[in-house]
Amino acid sequence: MAAHYLAPAEESLRAAGLDVQATILEPGEPTKTLAQAGRLYDAFLTAGLDRGSVVVAVGGGVVTDIAGFVAATYMRGIAWVAVPTTLLAQVDASVGGKTAVDHPQAKNLIGAFHQPASVLVDVDTLATLPAEEFRTGMAEVIKHGVIRDADLFEAVERQADAILARDGEVLETTVARNVAIKVAVVEADEREAGLRAILNYGHTVGHAVEAAALESPALPPAPAMTHGRAVALGMMAEAEIAARRGLVGHALVDRQRRLLERFGLPVRLAGPADMERLLTLMRHDKKSEAGRLKFILPESIGSVRIVSDVTDDEIRQAVAAISG
Repeated sequence: MAAHYLAPAEESLRAAGLDVQATILEPGEPTKTLAQAGRLYDAFLTAGLDRGSVVVAVGGGVVTDIAGFVAATYMRGIAWVAVPTTLLAQVDASVGGKTAVDHPQAKNLIGAFHQPASVLVDVDTLATLPAEEFRTGMAEVIKHGVIRDADLFEAVERQADAILARDGEVLETTVARNVAIKVAVVEADEREAGLRAILNYGHTVGHAVEAAALESPALPPAPAMTHGRAVALGMMAEAEIAARRGLVGHALVDRQRRLLERFGLPVRLAGPADMERLLTLMRHDKKSEAGRLKFILPESIGSVRIVSDVTDDEIRQAVAAISG
């Protein structure tokens, strides 16, 4: 994204009379490490940032996650502004104040709640977004429809062609509806003591699939696993659990499957999964409490429930149902 937006961002800030020091991060989940956070701390010190300084994170979810985390912990917290340039970051990662880096054994394990002073969204940035990155963001859009807004889900079904064509007006409306959903949930439960957990639909299984894919290139479907692909697979597995429990009918599972497929997202693993490894990864996830995994299961399109009594056998059966 630096090739497209670094110069305009610097020019805009300098035109406002601000001193600017830029640090470029490589895109992708491997950047979200303590080592890269250390690189940012060094850059902040070299630039002379103090408690009156502001960090401006221009980029995708990885950039906003790690920049927000470093801002939260540098000098015990300085202000930051998110300027998300990917669909995933615009509808999810930059909103809500969750900041983090990964640990080798778990995604987003090391983090802090640190709300940005502002989030500036311009859907025109999506015009330069690679197709795979756009699809990644659509997984979170569809997730929001399932958990909170049946009308949004139906609108995405109806306007799929326009969304794929990146129609500016449709994208602006779609992004705004997603931001409104997430803001409402976060305002009701900023630190995930209850309601906010619904935003993790698809993530209990999805984060484990994503982590396992980094360890074993044989696991993901082509192309390589992204966060959105992992969440799509997690949504399918968790909808399967709900269906097997009788919370929903298979019509909902099929409807979700069709919409994910419409946006080029995977609904089945390419091959059999290493279930014991996936279960281990899930237990290391921050959503595990006292050894019990927290799952978000749909009850209908637009409504979900939080459960903590899903058994290992239920997880195995659900993952088997979406395995090639």
